[in-house]
Amino acid sequence: MATHLDLEEQEQLDQLKAFWKQYGNLITWVLILALGGYAGWMGWNNWKREQSVKAGVLFEELEKAAQAGDLDKTARVFGDMKERFGGTGYAQQSALLTAKLQHDKGQAEAARTTLAWAADNASEDEYRTVARLRLAGLLLDEKKYDEALKQLDGAGSKEFAGLVADRRGDVLLAQGKKDEAKAAYLQAWKTLEETVEYRRIVEAKLAVLGAAPAAEVPKTAPISGAGK
Repeated sequence: MATHLDLEEQEQLDQLKAFWKQYGNLITWVLILALGGYAGWMGWNNWKREQSVKAGVLFEELEKAAQAGDLDKTARVFGDMKERFGGTGYAQQSALLTAKLQHDKGQAEAARTTLAWAADNASEDEYRTVARLRLAGLLLDEKKYDEALKQLDGAGSKEFAGLVADRRGDVLLAQGKKDEAKAAYLQAWKTLEETVEYRRIVEAKLAVLGAAPAAEVPKTAPISGAGK
């Protein structure tokens, strides 16, 4: 009985050896790659967390400088942010904050450059759209209408579609294209929610152009017994 079991065990052992001889190297490499990938993934996440923490500290420094109106320091810190943490959400927020201060301080060209960077490099579509909206406004002030419209063409966030259409109407009106401006304002008015206060401003623009939208009929409950 014992000899029979020993023979079975030996046969199984021989089969295992043959299997490992044929596939052992492949299995080893697969395990190495899997463990290496897991280690890399863990390391990448740890690195991202560290980057986010460091970027957050730098953003606080920039925010304080901006609130104090220190343009030189704000621009300097933003330069560091772009160089070291350009792919983080803090960088796109820093760009919008820096551009606002630059504009307020009369540095229109610097503000355009900062907004252009955000429009091209922000990691989120919403931030890219906001940057393009603000950049289009600056270009409109400088009568660079075609450039302004080009920026609006690239503003693709659905959340800001109404504001993009409204700004497009402003540019078209400045170009003397009243019919196209009306169409853009009407699109903005239809896109913006009724509860958004800015919708009233768009409505006023349409009224000035003689294209006030029809009054909306309030929804009422059906009258009891109607249709009998």
